Amino acid sequence: MQRHPIAATALLCLVTSGTLPVSAQDEAVTWEPGPTTAHLGRDVAELALPDGYRFADAAGTRRLMKALGNTVDNTEVGLVTPTAEDQDWFLVFEYHPEGYVKDDDRDEIDKDALLETYRRGTEEANAERKKHGIPGLHVSGWFEEPRYDERTHNLVWALRAKSDDGSEVVNYNVRLLGREGYMSATLVDAPDNLAHSKNEVAQLLKQFAYKKGKSYAEFVSGDKVAEYGLVALVAGGAGAAASKLGLFAVLAKFFGKLGKAAVFLVVGALAGLKRLFGAIAGRRQEG
Repeated sequence: MQRHPIAATALLCLVTSGTLPVSAQDEAVTWEPGPTTAHLGRDVAELALPDGYRFADAAGTRRLMKALGNTVDNTEVGLVTPTAEDQDWFLVFEYHPEGYVKDDDRDEIDKDALLETYRRGTEEANAERKKHGIPGLHVSGWFEEPRYDERTHNLVWALRAKSDDGSEVVNYNVRLLGREGYMSATLVDAPDNLAHSKNEVAQLLKQFAYKKGKSYAEFVSGDKVAEYGLVALVAGGAGAAASKLGLFAVLAKFFGKLGKAAVFLVVGALAGLKRLFGAIAGRRQEG
């Protein structure tokens, strides 16, 4: 198996440089080479995978994620990686049946306010990170500003940050909205290579489709509706609704799930979540 950067995926994905541990290379994963139709979840979605790529199903993806040090949660539905020797990225798919995410707030995606939320929350959380032996992290800006495509109902954003040891962290996230939830596609690559690999992934995702009855356009009155919209999805996705349980309850949940290596941006995002929701609620009351 080809060597890949060490990374972890979940609410927010930490992307760092490195290689896949030797133990992970020996995992029994059945790879399906393209061209093929990759099935993502049971009767949820599919990806028309061209030649030059290979696909691991849900079970294989979980084995790989465990080998990378992650605790899996059964949201994992597939993983795609190129077969070319000079490309080391991979794309992890996770499905979240949270309900139909309304895009009514698509014009309320304030990139500056969201960035400030991440910055403040991350700085506030540095003390907690250091207690656990994790270097401080400082959000430096957007690698790619949040944008929503009303035609495809895809939401994309990427954050750039640096740790105290000087290493760069980039989160590159795509959310593909569906009728009953959303598919999370997280690109894992070294930061220096993301400018190229994200364009390749964008082309791949044009071949993604929800199965009949599952697409965003097929929503009907009475379907389950998610408790949050696009703004909250950028701020933390499913964790946004969970934040109602209280900051420390959510923190404990995701600390256990992600482990030391991937908690950096998660802690920062959750630390600012209450403030963000308060601001959103305030704007709606004023309106």
